[in-house]
Amino acid sequence: MKLLRHGPSGQERPGILDAEGKIRDLSGKIDDIDGDKLSPAKLKELAAIDTSSLPVVEGNPRLGVPVARIGKFIAVGLNFSDHAAESGLPVPAEPVVFTKAISSITGPNDNVIIPRGSKKTDWEVELGVVIGTRASYVTKDEALAHVAGYVVINDVSEREYQIERGGTWDKGKGCDTFGPIGPWLVTSDEVGDVQNLSMWLDVNGERKQTGTTATMIFDVATLVSYISEFMTLMPGDVITTGTPPGVGMGIKPEPQYLKAGDVVRLGIEKLGEQQQTFVAWGENR
Repeated sequence: MKLLRHGPSGQERPGILDAEGKIRDLSGKIDDIDGDKLSPAKLKELAAIDTSSLPVVEGNPRLGVPVARIGKFIAVGLNFSDHAAESGLPVPAEPVVFTKAISSITGPNDNVIIPRGSKKTDWEVELGVVIGTRASYVTKDEALAHVAGYVVINDVSEREYQIERGGTWDKGKGCDTFGPIGPWLVTSDEVGDVQNLSMWLDVNGERKQTGTTATMIFDVATLVSYISEFMTLMPGDVITTGTPPGVGMGIKPEPQYLKAGDVVRLGIEKLGEQQQTFVAWGENR
């Protein structure tokens, strides 16, 4: 299944993408798509619905974040060996875990705001993992059973804030609108082998990132298991799992960063694509 939320910001309604690519409204069946709807039993109930019986959402509605009321937005850094190399950093012995602020979360095609005074706003296409059932001290073998599905994420990053302003990554990762998620949540059964998905990102129509989840240092099962040792993962929590090479910070001989008016388009095989226009701070206020 491809689950989504459509409508104006703050007024999103639950939906599902049918086999023909049409958005069908689910609000007659459920009130929203949140952690309570992501257990195996609830997903089975949703999968049993005849989508042809649901009303079609006409036009080209705004897509919101496909999961409402996300409790934790956990991120993993340096999880692709070639990205670590372009960053000039060693391959980590354990996953590098940090958080992105909940207030950074935004719809997949919404504008992204370049922070006031930013000089080094960067892009990162990433695979997002959505937790479906509570996970605490789960083994690697058990981990994927706790995953409801997967999403595309742009882990937008301000490199000066991240690296040069005291060394705490959260400052460069949690700015408002720095976490576009979507367009939809694709359930695990439809994705299949999550460690064999192609990834890409373009800036102003020029390909910058090309990669695959096959080259992750720590795979999804390892990450879910590892993170569950340090915090209980709850239904609806999201983990973003690292980026392949090609970020602006790593471009030689001079890094390339985003400016107002730039358009970033990105996608992951089976999970869809998203597109953002970057705007100067103040333009969206």
